[in-house]
Amino acid sequence: MKVLVFGKYLDKGNLPYVKKVLDFLKDKATYRINDVFATELMQQGMDVPVELIVSTPDHLREFQPDACISMGGDGTILTASTLIQELSTPILGINLGRLGFLASTERTFIDSALSQLMNKEYKIEQRAMLSMQSNMPIFSDAPFALNDFTLHKRDTSSMVTIHTYLDGEFLNSYWADGIIISTPTGSTGYNLSCGGPIIYPNSENFVITPVAPHNLNVRPLIVSNTTTVQLEIAGRSENFMCTLDSRYETVTAEHKLSLTKCAFNTQLIRLENNSFLDTIRNKLAWGRDSRN
Repeated sequence: MKVLVFGKYLDKGNLPYVKKVLDFLKDKATYRINDVFATELMQQGMDVPVELIVSTPDHLREFQPDACISMGGDGTILTASTLIQELSTPILGINLGRLGFLASTERTFIDSALSQLMNKEYKIEQRAMLSMQSNMPIFSDAPFALNDFTLHKRDTSSMVTIHTYLDGEFLNSYWADGIIISTPTGSTGYNLSCGGPIIYPNSENFVITPVAPHNLNVRPLIVSNTTTVQLEIAGRSENFMCTLDSRYETVTAEHKLSLTKCAFNTQLIRLENNSFLDTIRNKLAWGRDSRN
């Protein structure tokens, strides 16, 4: 088996868990490490041979991994998807962060998780992604998102106006701090914090959620993921902030943006006895009542 070990930042207290994974893979698989994580490991005293390091999607295509072990939090998985891209390599998320909604395997279960991975005792969840197109080049290296796309005010406290169209038909002009277009995967993130609904992972939908809308009768809207969402922004500022997951760029009123379903998915590995419903009960305290 060929495995990509992916990470971003590493607290010193988590170094033993990374060593455990690498020691296991030395005997069981061929592995590579992304360049950012390799640098982190070397700064903490580990020797990472240069031939084990991958830094670009082209390098990864040459390696053709069968699986990716993401070591970090949910943001690490989001970043891993920008390297994996259309390879759609299944990702096993080992949580070295806090909540760990996507990275749902806790560090104390690494031994069991690695054994299940090698024995292919897991299910693969297909997670739909957003693809963004623009009349002016932005996010040229990775114009897609696993969680969400957002458009926000930036330089002033004034609200912005976001003219929104569905398949070319006018929907609404949102007068708000911004707007979120979320996938089902991202529905438990920023979307949820702004009053949007939780969407089951394999639902073929996106959700449009305004951020602090001025009109109280404006509510989140669920649309089919076959819909093209087109956006135009106006406001007192010359610059606005556009994000794809944790990446951001500056846009202006001259930018015309559209969102569609991405041509490829992110694949997440779900181990036995670890389902989406388990996660929302355990991580979000779904349905928990102190009276019971």
